[in-house]
Amino acid sequence: MKCPRCESTSYRKNGRRNNKQNYLCKNCGKQFLEPGFSRSLETDLFANSNGHTKVSTAETMELSLVKNLPEEKITEKSLGFFSLTLAEQLLQTILSPGWLESAAFRQFIEKIQQKPEIKYQLKTGISLLLLDAENLKLDINSELFLASICKYPLQFKMAFANWKNPSIGKQDIELYNRGYQLVHVPEGKDSADAKMIAFGACILRSYPTVKEILVCSSDGILIHLCNELQNQGLIVYWVRRQGQTLHIENRNTGKLTHYSLTMATEVPSLEKVVEQIQDLIKNEQDSINTRLHSLATITSLFQERSNINNKSNHKQPEREEIIPNIDNLSVQSLQEDSAEIPNEKTLDKLLLKIIQNIQTKSPQTKLSVSKLGSELQKITGESPNSIIKKLKLGSNFTKYLESSSTFTLKMNGKEYEVMPLLSE
Repeated sequence: MKCPRCESTSYRKNGRRNNKQNYLCKNCGKQFLEPGFSRSLETDLFANSNGHTKVSTAETMELSLVKNLPEEKITEKSLGFFSLTLAEQLLQTILSPGWLESAAFRQFIEKIQQKPEIKYQLKTGISLLLLDAENLKLDINSELFLASICKYPLQFKMAFANWKNPSIGKQDIELYNRGYQLVHVPEGKDSADAKMIAFGACILRSYPTVKEILVCSSDGILIHLCNELQNQGLIVYWVRRQGQTLHIENRNTGKLTHYSLTMATEVPSLEKVVEQIQDLIKNEQDSINTRLHSLATITSLFQERSNINNKSNHKQPEREEIIPNIDNLSVQSLQEDSAEIPNEKTLDKLLLKIIQNIQTKSPQTKLSVSKLGSELQKITGESPNSIIKKLKLGSNFTKYLESSSTFTLKMNGKEYEVMPLLSE
């Protein structure tokens, strides 16, 4: 009941008038009588959602008269008037701009929007974790790993223990801050296990959308709960601890997953470990080959720089160029005489001689550009690049061999293999 002037609900009794209770509004001082109809009818007609519409005094009197009529005098006309009046008032309330902006209308819309979300949740399902806190401790990283294994979102977590036990420490505070529901059990052997079994066996009554359950305990008695949950059509993971490793067993498929508590990472299978070791060995071999190639290049450049410096500091007397007869001259004798190479033809003959000597000693040896250059440098005392530049045959030894009509290069791994062209 409200004050007819200010609609305040703060009032007090103030005597009686015409054999009816009189009231005094504490807000505005208005005196008014108790309505002549029931309190439920009063609620329906006067206490609407936001107070924008009210039943007039005349309509109230007419409705009161209808209520006070004997049953035999209530005609279809009076009932029709009542129904029509109530329908008009409801329509005015629903269609009014104020009600569309009211909190009641927003709550109504939110309830409508929640129905598809509930339907989607029922369709997709959730995961649930049951933890025997007296037997197994899960840190936040272990919990996140367990959640990643599940196909459905992990939304409910429950921990069972005698929380008065001092050996638990502050584990209850930590788990509570992480969103666990804490279930207290009395002191006694296997009390937490028994409570988990009793609760888990009827889990679908409390959580009908659950599809997967993580049973976290190393006690063997929990296998009974795992079997019961499987019989109810749920996917069950049995989480146990052995040393510093968590063993997660999918009871439906038998698949085992291991998690290292110290390294906070999944322990890979033996096959994956072997593959990773092979990849590491291969990468290390490639790295060593690359560094050896770089070292050989640096060595060649260093020797070339040393030869240039020696020639600039020690001027040798001019002498007549001697063209050695490569056909009748061995590599060893050329090295002893330290003869210089005067032209391209002499260089090609010398290189052919070097290749011939190497193939004679070791027919199966594949001669690379770097190996041929090293042998040439041993004989002449100059780097191959220096000889090529001095004879103005190109920028470096490799490019000279590529453009030569006497030799051909073939890519073998990361290096070029040198082969002489067969003359027709």
